[in-house]
Amino acid sequence: MAVLPRRDFLALGAAATAAALLPGKAFAASPTGEKLHGLSAFGDLKYKPDFTHLDYVNVDAPQGGTFNFLPRTWGSNQTPLTFNTLNSFVPKGDSPQRMEMCFDSLMVRAFDEPDAVYGLIADGVTISDDRNGFTFSLRPQARFHDGTPLTAEDAAFTFKLLKDKGHPDYSLPLTHLDDAIAVDAHTVQLNFSGKQTSRTILNVVAFPILSKAFYTANPFDSSQMNPPLGSAAYKVGRWSAGAWIEYERVADYWGNDLPVNRGQNNFARIRVEFYQDRNASFEAFKKGEILYKEEAVSRIWATGYDFPAFIAGKVVKHEFPAETMPSMQATAVNQRREQFRDPRVRQAIGLCFDFEWTRRNFFYGSYERSQSCFEQSDFRAEGVPSPGELALLEPLRDQIPAEAFGEAVTQAVSNGSGRDRQLLGKAAKLLADAGWKRSGNFVVNDKGGRLSAEILVDDEVFEQVYSPWVENMKAVGIDASIRLVDAAQYQLRQNLFDYDLISVAARFPATPTRDDLETFFHSRTATLSGTRNLPGTSSPAIDALVDAAGAAEDRESLTIAMRALDRVLRARRDWIPSWFLANHRSAYWDMFGFPERKPDFDFPVEALWWVDKGKAAKIGKA
Repeated sequence: MAVLPRRDFLALGAAATAAALLPGKAFAASPTGEKLHGLSAFGDLKYKPDFTHLDYVNVDAPQGGTFNFLPRTWGSNQTPLTFNTLNSFVPKGDSPQRMEMCFDSLMVRAFDEPDAVYGLIADGVTISDDRNGFTFSLRPQARFHDGTPLTAEDAAFTFKLLKDKGHPDYSLPLTHLDDAIAVDAHTVQLNFSGKQTSRTILNVVAFPILSKAFYTANPFDSSQMNPPLGSAAYKVGRWSAGAWIEYERVADYWGNDLPVNRGQNNFARIRVEFYQDRNASFEAFKKGEILYKEEAVSRIWATGYDFPAFIAGKVVKHEFPAETMPSMQATAVNQRREQFRDPRVRQAIGLCFDFEWTRRNFFYGSYERSQSCFEQSDFRAEGVPSPGELALLEPLRDQIPAEAFGEAVTQAVSNGSGRDRQLLGKAAKLLADAGWKRSGNFVVNDKGGRLSAEILVDDEVFEQVYSPWVENMKAVGIDASIRLVDAAQYQLRQNLFDYDLISVAARFPATPTRDDLETFFHSRTATLSGTRNLPGTSSPAIDALVDAAGAAEDRESLTIAMRALDRVLRARRDWIPSWFLANHRSAYWDMFGFPERKPDFDFPVEALWWVDKGKAAKIGKA
């Protein structure tokens, strides 16, 4: 699978539905000229300036122990399969998951609010009268791990560096940053051009602050395997390239007692394992070499938990509710390749995927069919367009599919046979209408060239899941196949858009900015390596809807724009929605404590859980 979303100081870190929103004024109405302890897009801040801790933590959690786990999310150039660099902030290379734990940011998100950020390195921010300038006062006690002060020079250097040379996850939101100025040692000012959206700052304040001294002495590229100098609760400890990495808690971490940190970062050591084979990772879990994992394979979740440690009660299976966030799991059809530019071809390919058969035979009935690019959220389009949606869609009528003006496009429901003749017949007709004529076992164009479609995967599990899809494509004349490649090649080919079909799982913020949406859907990212615009979507109409969502200044306007965007994306069939899971299928050795209340907008077990010594002793893990 491809990249899952960013968390903490990355913009895809938290999300919400409209029902979960707080009442209040738009971000654009936030006061200027006075120091603010936090920012929020559409609602009043939950936590007042004198708050002592976040509500979803256990401030009395004991500290210590090792948390050895398989992370469920990653972003930028990170991969869960291998790593060959320790720089997570550049376009190239494969870096390890959770490098972000080593770097503090100006502000940090609260996981029980849809879009609120509160001061971390910065104890406050002042907005200029024209709302294009943001002045941050930095805490004088902020330190890097070598004891040197973290200053405004480091912050200004960071934003300029990330804009110029950073991964698109960082550089895109900084497009309209005019300057980053160190006013004095503890004051940094970010000035934007005015072309940014009002919510861009919510992304930018959560970016890592890097050491100017370190990246002056060391190149800012993917060649680096020496640990970069950080400032957060963890630093890089031991590692074995491509196999595992350990993050060690910093004993004298400068921000340990800040309200946004209390009750978090409880493990003395966090170890991340890398496996290119899911069976191998499950065997390691059964032996207790891995202590926590989220089960991605339905067959294993349904039938694999019969090993001795589970039977003895040492291992627990538990389903935690998923976050209230818009998510997308889908297959991109690469329109950079001529054979996929006709939407009828993309629709035909989608009709060949029999979800009902796949759900019964591979998923043990555990997944639901995804229909939307913003599944599990109020941003999902339903029924016919509302008057507000029509107001956005009508000016674009000659640029978007007519289907966008009717019932929201949904994926066809098969008879569950695995070879639904009616749907395959419809797929064959669509191909014929698009100019592909049958010649023997395949369809060909007017030059005699076959319609080929290769699905790129990085795990044998997907070879199994997608094989029936391939067979159905072959049945309608598509020269279909699956290409299994190793982790490094998969990441490289994804970054270079070198594939026919590729799948992704992602989630979006509670309050998406234009920057968040651009990386998936905007024309400017269709040729920008490392972005998530995997289908190569390049449409002025989509760009206009992305801009409308980015410019929305209240929740209602945002929801309308997002639904209109979803409606058009589904009608274009740039993505073939696949499936989603309503819960986290968590399995762990029964040696941990965790807060009774799970926050609504993220699930960072490595930050919120702790070792329960009594439980650990009971199962022989003390």
